[in-house]
Amino acid sequence: MRTIKLTIAYDGTEFVGWQRQASGVSVQGAIEDVLAQIEGAPVTLHGAGRTDAGVHALAQTASARLTASVDDERLTRALNAHLPGAIRVTTVTTVGDDFHARFSAVGKVYEYRIWNGAAIPPFIRLYAWHIPEALDLGAMRAASPAIVGEHDFAGFRSARGVNRSTVRRITRTDWRRAGQLLVFEIAGTGFLRHMVRSLVGTLVEIGRGQRAPAEMGELLAEPDRSAAGRTAPALGLFLVKVEY
Repeated sequence: MRTIKLTIAYDGTEFVGWQRQASGVSVQGAIEDVLAQIEGAPVTLHGAGRTDAGVHALAQTASARLTASVDDERLTRALNAHLPGAIRVTTVTTVGDDFHARFSAVGKVYEYRIWNGAAIPPFIRLYAWHIPEALDLGAMRAASPAIVGEHDFAGFRSARGVNRSTVRRITRTDWRRAGQLLVFEIAGTGFLRHMVRSLVGTLVEIGRGQRAPAEMGELLAEPDRSAAGRTAPALGLFLVKVEY
């Protein structure tokens, strides 16, 4: 038996999220079903994180244990031959048995994409939050450094969050513009459910002039979720990288 590490890209539009659910198709479930066919027995796939319904991934990481004597390259091809087109395994690598996709991870990088223009191109509409009115990118950039460091993000988590601790450490943030596309990048050692989307929703309110940039620091000291901005739509969020 060996441990394998999978790097996976997926379009989350059609899925109920990464994690297998009681109903609906999940990314984890789709891959586990194909692995079970190859293994001839059920296989449990451990993901580095649980992306929500509609969230995308450029490089999600997962691990599993297999007895099947299929080399990594052939296994990659076999998985992609049977997975839906919205999921692609970019690499399979045999790793040490002490590797675990979730517990071995030391950080994650996410991007949130906003289309800031009057009309969003149809081929981008499923992958960016459309905000037609002008946003003050300078104000959003000015507010973002307050997020960096170790903070209690209780005011930016989902109301259904069950984490024992809401303290997380953010290592960097950045805003990029490419024409009408705004991209917010955030890296950290861990994230709460809806945390990135809640931060983006608040930053957008700052960009709209509804809040001052200095308020971001004040909100980090406020545990009440209702004090911060709305939760940005799932479709603009991408898991970019898992760091080990």
